[in-house]
Amino acid sequence: MQMTGAEVMVRCLEEEGVSTVFGYPGGAILPFYDALRESKVQHILVAHEQGAAHAADGFARASGKVGVCIATSGPGATNLVTGLATAFLDSIPVVAITGQVPTVMIGRDAFQEVDITGIAMPITKHNFLVKDPAHLAQTLRLAFQMAKTGRPGPVLVDVPRDVQTAIVDYVEGVLPPVPEDEPSDEVIAAAVEAISKAERPVMLIGGGVISADAEYDAMHLCEKLRIPVVSTLMGLGAISAYRSLFLGMTGLHGHERANNAVKEADLILAVGTRFNDRVTGERKTYNENKVIIHLDIDPAELDKNIFSTIGISANMNKTLQRLEAGSEPHDLSAWWQRIEGWPSMDEDFGDESAPEFFKALNPVIKDKDYIITTDVGQHQMWAAQHLRIQFARQWITSGGLGTMGFGLPAAMGAQLARPKSRVISLSGDGGFKMTGSELFTIASYKLPVTAIVFNNSGLGMIRQLQTVSFAKRFTACEFPGYVDFVKYGEAFGVKGEHVTTPEELAAAVEKAMEMDEPYIIEVTVDPKNMVLPMVVPGAGIGDYVKFTE
Repeated sequence: MQMTGAEVMVRCLEEEGVSTVFGYPGGAILPFYDALRESKVQHILVAHEQGAAHAADGFARASGKVGVCIATSGPGATNLVTGLATAFLDSIPVVAITGQVPTVMIGRDAFQEVDITGIAMPITKHNFLVKDPAHLAQTLRLAFQMAKTGRPGPVLVDVPRDVQTAIVDYVEGVLPPVPEDEPSDEVIAAAVEAISKAERPVMLIGGGVISADAEYDAMHLCEKLRIPVVSTLMGLGAISAYRSLFLGMTGLHGHERANNAVKEADLILAVGTRFNDRVTGERKTYNENKVIIHLDIDPAELDKNIFSTIGISANMNKTLQRLEAGSEPHDLSAWWQRIEGWPSMDEDFGDESAPEFFKALNPVIKDKDYIITTDVGQHQMWAAQHLRIQFARQWITSGGLGTMGFGLPAAMGAQLARPKSRVISLSGDGGFKMTGSELFTIASYKLPVTAIVFNNSGLGMIRQLQTVSFAKRFTACEFPGYVDFVKYGEAFGVKGEHVTTPEELAAAVEKAMEMDEPYIIEVTVDPKNMVLPMVVPGAGIGDYVKFTE
């Protein structure tokens, strides 16, 4: 069957079961857009290409499928870069399709020509420049396979305009999944023996558990052995925060009980985490006097940041199942008694008022089909500390790159991925100003996203870091003017309200979750509030900053 390259591109999306793509057209990608008119694939026209990348990312995180974003050449393609880097560092499967100038013009500084494959090389799992129309279909199929195989990640496919308009022979076909390695009997036996000897074990759960859909296998192992569980920022939701085994989040702003347990443990079973510096603090002492069993699908992560006693790079589900089958529970009562002597995640940290806003949301969202997305900053850490996330894929945040402006467009993608869920976007006023224009997109498509903006008229985390590390020499952390975000939403036809107390916020969110339309809520936050606890930068996991007025 003969068709244009653009038609082949659309047919490949349909082959892969793609339902929704996020994009912004331009001259170099217009043949694809023309072909897309005849497809049932839904195209969401965003306000900015960065929003397309973040929306595709949010779609992937919420659904477990590959997210797709589209841009034209030059500035369109470069505007995807921040979103691709976000997906890359958090191991999220995204395929980005960009238009390019005709092949005969590549390298001649043509209008809107940019070497996007060269630019994106360090922040994608792989990328392709398709110069031969005959290779287009197989390249796109390979892109989807690579994005979701092994350690997931973004893949970029750059398609010159003349390749899109060329006539090619098309043959249907989907590449088969690539089988993952299974753990050897020897490594499973060694891990089981180590776990059976541990007197103070802890399971550390990262985002890889969620990516692998292995949360139930992880929990079956922990429930059987009564092992306490801590989570990275990315792993929140892999175990319900209401379970007694869960001690909280560990790391720079981790719960004290969780951090102390990691510090005092004699064995850490780390599953799907890369031991990011925000998790470990000072690395030299992190694994002292500990057995580290590190399970990750990417062999490059083993021994990269923390040396492991036993490293396992294999299918996570099968590995956890075999660990459970081979292990038997033993008495950990003394360890649990010691753990329960440390402050729990329910206990307040200092006299800060901001955490109360997040605690007030728990009764509203508990047992509901909800998704939380966040930007990056103080509100993100307060949410991670105080919201009780119950299930995998209910918590969507930028962990590795720490991308301000991620939350709202990610919420848009998540809402389209799971239309029956209620999506709540949490942003600070700084991050919301970066990508708040996507509220127009949300309003245009009538997506029932609830956007909450925590407004302290500044950059709260910058202020906190300047308090800790720069002796309160504040600079560039306070905005010179006030923005009324409710009126901003009204400009797009979005209703909203201002709140000043936790009770008002809970009532507003409860009302918004009953509405079938977007809603914006602005929350006034004291700019002097700090995220507590906080590990001393560069110090060990149990060394906390002592704030003084």
